Amino acid sequence: MAGHSQFKNIMHRKGAQDAKRAKVFTKIIRELTTSARINPDPASPRLRQAMIAARGANMPKDTMERAIKRGAGGEDLTDYAEVRYEGYGPGGVAVIVEALTDNRNRTAGEVRAAFTKYGGNLGETNSVSFMFDRIGALRYPKDSLDYDTLFDAALEAGALNIEESDKSYDVECSVEDFATVRDHLLVKFGDPQSAELIWKPQTTTSLDEEKAVTLLKLIDVLEDNDDVQTVFANFEVSDEVLEKLASGK
Repeated sequence: MAGHSQFKNIMHRKGAQDAKRAKVFTKIIRELTTSARINPDPASPRLRQAMIAARGANMPKDTMERAIKRGAGGEDLTDYAEVRYEGYGPGGVAVIVEALTDNRNRTAGEVRAAFTKYGGNLGETNSVSFMFDRIGALRYPKDSLDYDTLFDAALEAGALNIEESDKSYDVECSVEDFATVRDHLLVKFGDPQSAELIWKPQTTTSLDEEKAVTLLKLIDVLEDNDDVQTVFANFEVSDEVLEKLASGK
């Protein structure tokens, strides 16, 4: 999960979740409402995943429950469509953008404008996704359990792999087994830090400082869009460049 973890680490370094808490909540609320409209059962795979994301973002319980109630009760009639955009960013980095929108033309225009502004170009659907694997991923902080315990439980549940980083363990599984693995680990260890379907890059593109800065600006703009739910990219940045970016030098 090198590329995905690298991206997540950078986003954590930049403090995106804290600085944009309102944006994060907006995205999760939209997913909660949409999921509840499709199936209001808290045990349904999509709604359960959205609820885990809400708890992971420290969303107040009443806020989460109101969003679910609006979707389940038909109070929110906004028709959101799931859309995926694919293209290339600075340095030839492949980028996948997943959105939940009530206006495809607006969202497509805004995503295209972001790519263009930062030296990238938006392509057709499937123009870059072939360079990624669609998998399930669950993240547990290292201070919550040890590797062997998680490994045994994940293997028993049907997981394919566990990646270890400085502060977390990332459990990987097939899309088909995602709900089973997630629920098995949830019963044993409680809520994971995150549980989602991701696009894991098969290979990564190494970026110098200049291109890394530009790519991060593109990702920032995309993440700041209320319609955009997730962004994945197959880039890698050296520790030296990361330290420079972190220090702001």
